[in-house]
Amino acid sequence: MASTSQGAAPGVMPVPPASRVIMIAAAAAMGGFLFGFDTAVINGAVGAVGKWSGAGPLLLGFSVASALIACAIGAWFAGPVAARFGRIRVMQVAAVVFFVSALGSGLAWDIWSLTALRFIGGFGVGAASVIAPAYIAEVSPANIRGRLGSLQQLAIVVGIFVSLLSNYALAEAAGGAGKVLWFGLEAWRWMFMAECLPAVIYGVLACRIPESPRYLVGRGREAEAERILEHYVGGTPTEKIKEIRSSLDFEATQSISVVRGPRLGLAPILWVGIALSLFQQLVGINVIFYYSTMLWEAVGFDESDALLTGVITSVVNIATTIVAISLVDRIGRKPLLVIGSIGMTVTLGTMAWIFGSAPTETIGGSVQPVLSDTAGIVAVLAANLYVVFFGVSWGPVVWVLLGEMFNNRIRAYAISIAAAAQWAANFAVSITFPPLADAGLGLAYGLYTAMAVLSLFFVWKFVRETKGRELESM
Repeated sequence: MASTSQGAAPGVMPVPPASRVIMIAAAAAMGGFLFGFDTAVINGAVGAVGKWSGAGPLLLGFSVASALIACAIGAWFAGPVAARFGRIRVMQVAAVVFFVSALGSGLAWDIWSLTALRFIGGFGVGAASVIAPAYIAEVSPANIRGRLGSLQQLAIVVGIFVSLLSNYALAEAAGGAGKVLWFGLEAWRWMFMAECLPAVIYGVLACRIPESPRYLVGRGREAEAERILEHYVGGTPTEKIKEIRSSLDFEATQSISVVRGPRLGLAPILWVGIALSLFQQLVGINVIFYYSTMLWEAVGFDESDALLTGVITSVVNIATTIVAISLVDRIGRKPLLVIGSIGMTVTLGTMAWIFGSAPTETIGGSVQPVLSDTAGIVAVLAANLYVVFFGVSWGPVVWVLLGEMFNNRIRAYAISIAAAAQWAANFAVSITFPPLADAGLGLAYGLYTAMAVLSLFFVWKFVRETKGRELESM
């Protein structure tokens, strides 16, 4: 990128090094890391928690999914709170909530206290899921906004990987997730408490990055906004501020009414965002990250191999997200979603067929499929290819679109509503998977296959391309 202003028009600042905006975007995306870590940590702990607590499938499923209710609430309120107090303040509060939840969950005394403390952590996860994509979109130049927006998903999948790797290492060190590790505490407790370190890092980083220029302009702090634009974006800051001010004409009277419209009370563009959020979850991706250990144990893997398989799957997810980052500003958002929907349909359909056609046996009162060596290999390959197609498309692209598809006047509320819908769908999938799995894994994956097919038709008809457009023109 250019680093001098020779030949530049008066008032046009030289383009700053891209590393500057990458650094603050990555710092904001640390919330995504905690998002991924917090939601995946239950994967390695859930089996041991079930044995420790004696909870049945429904109560255990509720305990796993209860945090997602708080995620929806946190997401719903994060946008309006950020619009009033700033993006940075919400990040700081979320970091504190993450820390309290992680420490408390590790010290829980029964299933209900664990559920309550995980519920508290959900507020932080929900807030982080809203603030990071909004902040990154607002500080990013249009030509690299898609790649920077994808950092949110990259941070999420890296958080998932670190969580699963941490779970695996702790379980191996103790000889099992339910075995005592240090200071008389079982390994699964340390799995939760491991999140305290990244929570502290997130809080420190949130204190060191600048506030969003769009928030500052909305609060009349234009001199600060201009300095941030000069340092991180370049171009013509005074003109950019005029564009932002123009798009924020209604900021002073902003309320939930700005997202109202003729279709069932909401603006059409908001329905598109809600549907994108719902489909991202209804294809069942978090079943892989919440329950994969239980899933692979159910088809014959021991605990160690099941945990290791989850780690491998998360590495695949990271690799495909990096691919998506390199593609999203080149070929666009919509083509990636189409490719992802087709791939997920094929791979989920394969898993549905394998699990649905496998012979079964009753173990511990539940009916479980018995896979041959060949079927087991195909199932693992299909699961990882499913993650590939999701990771290169619906994982990062939905977050990019939510950060940029709404105009400035409605963004804070619109992202909150869409993210709340996403967490509600996540909750529905998570709490229904254990009973669905008991009824038959073929049925569960058949439902997710149907959602993948519907997502393809939805994208084809309703999603518009946003590549290269300024936020003020949305």
